[in-house]
Amino acid sequence: MSTGAPGTGSLPTVTMAWVVDHPAPIAARPLRRVRRPLPPVGPMDLLVEVAACGVCRTDLHLAEGDLPPRVPHCTPGHEIVGRVRAAGPAAGGFAPGDRVGAAWLAGTCEACRYCRSGRENLCPRSRYTGWDIHGGYAAHTVVDARYVYRLPEGPTDAELAPLLCAGIIGYRALERAELPPGGRLGIYGFGASAHLTAQLAIFRGATVHVLTRSAAARQLALELGAASARGAYDAPSEPLDAAILFAPVGDLVPVALAALDRGGTLSVAGIHLTDIPSLSYAQHLFQERNLRSVTSNTRADGRGYLAEVSRFRPVVQVCPYPMEEADHALADLAADRVTGVAVLTV
Repeated sequence: MSTGAPGTGSLPTVTMAWVVDHPAPIAARPLRRVRRPLPPVGPMDLLVEVAACGVCRTDLHLAEGDLPPRVPHCTPGHEIVGRVRAAGPAAGGFAPGDRVGAAWLAGTCEACRYCRSGRENLCPRSRYTGWDIHGGYAAHTVVDARYVYRLPEGPTDAELAPLLCAGIIGYRALERAELPPGGRLGIYGFGASAHLTAQLAIFRGATVHVLTRSAAARQLALELGAASARGAYDAPSEPLDAAILFAPVGDLVPVALAALDRGGTLSVAGIHLTDIPSLSYAQHLFQERNLRSVTSNTRADGRGYLAEVSRFRPVVQVCPYPMEEADHALADLAADRVTGVAVLTV
C-alpha cells in the first residue's frame, strides 16, 4: 500500500496516526502511534494532507475516557489545517492544493428540525472530527467537504489551527453570553479558546476581566489587553455583564454567577465539566441571572468567526510540538504547562 510521499503523485492508502489505544489517565500513555488504513475518498470527501493540528482539551477528555471513543482506536484532533490531495466529484469545487481547515463538527443529518432551523449543532445525528471519525493527529485524514472551511494564505498553519475550534467555540460562547455593546466580560480560565475570545471581545469594545489560577496566563491576559487578571476564585474588580467559563471546573459556576450584575449571563463553554455544587437561588440566579451551556458550533459560527478575524488578526500564542510528540503535548496540557495553545506541526 502506498504511503503517498509528497512529490510522488501517488495517493496514500495508509497514514501514520496517533490512536487512543486504551482510554486512561494521560500518565498511563493511552495514545499509541500506528500505521492506519485511510478510508476511501467518497463523492463529497476530501483527502487532506495535514500540516498542523491544534491540541484541544477535548482531545485530552477523549484520551482519558471522559468522552468514550465512538470508533475503535480513534485518532484525536479537530483543529486541522492542511492541503487537499484529492477531492471527490461532488466536493464543492475543492481541488488538489487548496488550503483547508477541518473543525469539530464533521457532519449532520441536514434534515431534522434542528438542522432546518439553523441549529445544526443540536442535531441528534451530528458527528465530530476526532470522535466519530478519525481526526488530525495524523499525516492524512479524510473529511466531508461540506464541513470544511477554505483558509486564507496569509497566516501560518500553526496560527490558523487553533481558530478552528478554540476560536470558533469561543465565538459561539461569546454570542451565547449576550454581552451588551461596551459591556464588562469575565473570562474564567485562560487557555487556548479563552485567549482568542478575549481578543475578539476587546476588538468589539468590551472590558475584559480574566480570572485564572495560572500566573503566566494572567500575565498573557494583561499583555493582550485585559483590564484585570486575578485568581480563578477571586472577585473581579467590578460587576460583570456577562461571563464565560472555559475551565472545566464545576466549582467555578457559582463563583462566576455571583460575580454577575443583574441580568447577566454565564456561558459555559466546555464539552466536559466536573460536578456543579449546590446553587443558592437568591445569591446566584435571582435578579434574572442566566446560566447557559454551549454545544458544539454551526458552520455559520465558523464562517462568521473567520470573517471577523480577517478584520483583526488575533495574536495566537502558539506552543509548537512535532506531530511525533502528540502524547507529550497532551501530558503538558493536562499538567497546565501550556500557555496559549499547543499545536502539532508536520
